[in-house]
Amino acid sequence: MSNIDNQNMASTSGFAKGLFIGGLIGAAAALLFAPKPGRDLRSDLSDKITVVSDKTKDVASVVSSKATDLAKTVSTKTADVAKTVSESKDNIVSSVTKASADVANEATKADKEVMDATAQAAKDTQKQLNANS
Repeated sequence: MSNIDNQNMASTSGFAKGLFIGGLIGAAAALLFAPKPGRDLRSDLSDKITVVSDKTKDVASVVSSKATDLAKTVSTKTADVAKTVSESKDNIVSSVTKASADVANEATKADKEVMDATAQAAKDTQKQLNANS
């Protein structure tokens, strides 16, 4: 996973922890300041902790699901990019190979033309020297 994905998961995990702890503190403060007998207070506190715990589990489940989906998406996108890069590399290698072959053929033709022209010039020069002698 990339650094950004790790940061997103860390901040989501921190948010879930903060939500859970804040819920517990808020529930405890609300119950402690309410004028009730000890038995009722403990019962209410237990009920609120259960509710907060259930909600935290729900949030954790959603976060886990989202993280899994994100990981799958990143994996798919990475595979697509790798495939595109590989195909592009193959196309470039093919183009360079073809261009090299074309240049080699043109160089061979030019070399032959130069050699033919040189041979013809040598013959013409020999004829002129023989004619002048």
